[in-house]
Parts: sequence; C-alpha cells; structure tokens
Amino acid sequence: MASLPIVVKYILTALVGIVPIIELRGAIPIGVFTFHLSYLESFICSFIGNIIPVYFIVKYIRPLFDFFGRWKIFKVVIDWASERATKKIEESEKLQNFAALGLFLFVAVPLPGTGAWVGSLIANFLDLPPKKAIPPIIVGVLTAGIIVLTLTAVANGGIQYILQRG
Repeated sequence: MASLPIVVKYILTALVGIVPIIELRGAIPIGVFTFHLSYLESFICSFIGNIIPVYFIVKYIRPLFDFFGRWKIFKVVIDWASERATKKIEESEKLQNFAALGLFLFVAVPLPGTGAWVGSLIANFLDLPPKKAIPPIIVGVLTAGIIVLTLTAVANGGIQYILQRG
C-alpha cells in the first residue's frame, strides 16, 4: 500500500468514509495505519468522504426507497434502514423535541449504528429540511472525527510503545 500514489490513498480513504456503517470511524484508522497518511490527511479525507452523501440522503432518500422498494432484494435493505431510523426516533424524545441537538449528539458519538448515514435518514424521517438538518450532522461528523482521531493517535502511540519495548 505504501507504493500507491498519494492521491489514490486520499481517494481510497475518502471512499471508505462514504461507506455506510464504516464511515469516518473506520476511514481514519485505515488512512493512518494502512495508507500511512498523516493524522490530518486521514481526518480531512475521511471527513469529506463521510459528508458527501449527507445532502442526498436528507433530500432524496424517500423517493429512492419508493422506487427501489418494488424489488425484493432492495426491499430488505430499505426495510432495515427504515426500521432502524424509525426506532431511533421513537427511542429518543430529544430527537423529537430538539431535532438539531439530537441529530448532533447522535452523529457525534462514534458508536456502531450512529453516524452521518443514519443521522441523515433520521432527519429525512423527521421531515427536516436540508438547511436545518445538514449543519448539526456535519458538526456531529466533525466531533466524531476528532474523537476517532484522538483514539487512533492514542492507539498508535501504544502500538509504537509496544514495538519499541519488544
């Protein structure tokens, strides 16, 4: 992987950031450990990749769900995503009463099943317009990125320490 051109490493890191579920949480460590990017390079590429789909999900996911839901193979995935978003909305009064704050908090905590994709789905199911939904999602991605970046740096320091002592 070290022989890849830097631009390819940037693009691959951003593409990992686009992938649902993996998103920025996986892209930052992959950028640092696999592609040997600096922390800042990995963070920026991951962040950009993670926010690319946000507008399109907030704005256009329902018509796509309706169109692709006609085929059984897609319906399974669509039903899973719809149920997940609906469950998160029902579980959290904060999401219902304080949508922007709830979206931010939901996206900012870098745990499996949270993040820009599900946050964007939730915004769509709450019928939030893009200009009200996108800013808290982007700030949430930024916050999650800082947390993951910090954890990656700590892990890398620990790995370096172990390798030096061994």
